Amino acid sequence: MPPLNIYQNNNTQNPVGVPVGAPDSLSNVPPPQVVLSPKKKFPKILLVVGIIFLLAIVGFAAFKLIGKPTNKSSGNITWWGLWEDASIVAPLISSYESSHPGTKITYIIQSPQDYRVRLSNALAKGEGPDIFTFHNTWTPMFRSDLDALPSSVMTAADYSKNFYPVITSDFSYGNSIVGIPIGYDALTLYINQDIFDKAGKTPPTTWDGLRSLAKELTIKDDKGGITQSGIALGRTENVDHWQEILALLMLQNGVDLGNPVGKNAEDALTFFTIFSSVDGVWDATLPTSTQAFAAGKLAMYIAPSWRAFEIQQKSPNLKYKTVPIPQLPKDSPNEVDITYATYWVQGVWSKSPNKSTAWDLLSYLSSTDSLQKLYKNESAVRSFGEPYPRTDMAALLKDHPIIGSIITQAPGARSWYLASRTFDGSTGINTQISNYFADAVNAVVTGKKSATEALSTVAQGVAQILAQYGISIK
Repeated sequence: MPPLNIYQNNNTQNPVGVPVGAPDSLSNVPPPQVVLSPKKKFPKILLVVGIIFLLAIVGFAAFKLIGKPTNKSSGNITWWGLWEDASIVAPLISSYESSHPGTKITYIIQSPQDYRVRLSNALAKGEGPDIFTFHNTWTPMFRSDLDALPSSVMTAADYSKNFYPVITSDFSYGNSIVGIPIGYDALTLYINQDIFDKAGKTPPTTWDGLRSLAKELTIKDDKGGITQSGIALGRTENVDHWQEILALLMLQNGVDLGNPVGKNAEDALTFFTIFSSVDGVWDATLPTSTQAFAAGKLAMYIAPSWRAFEIQQKSPNLKYKTVPIPQLPKDSPNEVDITYATYWVQGVWSKSPNKSTAWDLLSYLSSTDSLQKLYKNESAVRSFGEPYPRTDMAALLKDHPIIGSIITQAPGARSWYLASRTFDGSTGINTQISNYFADAVNAVVTGKKSATEALSTVAQGVAQILAQYGISIK
């Protein structure tokens, strides 16, 4: 967790060994006879041909042994992690090694800076780890590097039963599943309890309610400067996770993010920007939304659960909680809430010689018992662990003051490639798509373009980016 799916190589045949014994062409040559007359001599050409033939066989066998990898498992697993310190996963690794003699697991924590590029380069050079951490939106970028989950480890039916629907959707690639999660996260609405108590307000459940409340809870000085904001929305430069928030608004409004045009898309974009351009509850002069909330100057703040660690570090005495993400009015009370998922998962390199062991390890780590142990280890070094990705563990965290709201809305969570802080580099799918949407937001906020014009440019750019990764637009 930050302080913030395929091809399988089945070539496991052993190399051809060196033949034993001499070739038949030599064994049929009769031994030379001892004679007094020099008229007949041993035909040297047969001897030369035999030697050449024997050397060719030996050379071919040597080439097979040396020039072609055996793909035989060594029992040694290298795992690239991204957020958890080695001390967090060490007890589980030790337990697995104890029950699997001959297996050695090396966990290496990576720096998030340029992580996607560094991982891609290592895999391209044939030096990749057996297991690596990747973002839930990265499947298209690593499609040729991700091994398919064997049904002997976990069937597709069991996978769908074990994990939330968004996880199954994110890592189903073709007919394969290419990742196993050991954590989960999504957007949630943070509430400053002191501000709400003082104003006698209750958290909003709809976006219209949130907007009205944001205006009521915004305080300005005599010069019009915002001293307390109701909500951080409407801009890109200082609204952390604006990408996920905008994507969420569009998904709730029925927008196809691969082709974000039409009235519903325009309405969602306009609604996002209106908090700055019309309501004036947030502007470019303010600090980042995370900093403002930690400082007690922001009533409502939208972010994933991991931001709570940063908030707590900056302001340990701040009173706050999270509540479910607001929704649009529903046509039926049975409709599930829609929130936006952003999380990391573990994959197995398609060229790893230890794929079977790697998948078995991930299956072990994603079991209910292992996840509870992992959560306990994480909670020992911070205020709480990662939300469980399993549906059968929801009851364990549904009442948690921070991640309970995330678990409550997990069944209806959605995701897409518009995501922040994935460290995918300037050429990554997240960064490229974010740039187009950022231009659209800024153009509408400043009045340079209408929502229709801005989104037309976005749709063209997004289509080009998705085509790079073989993603078709519906």
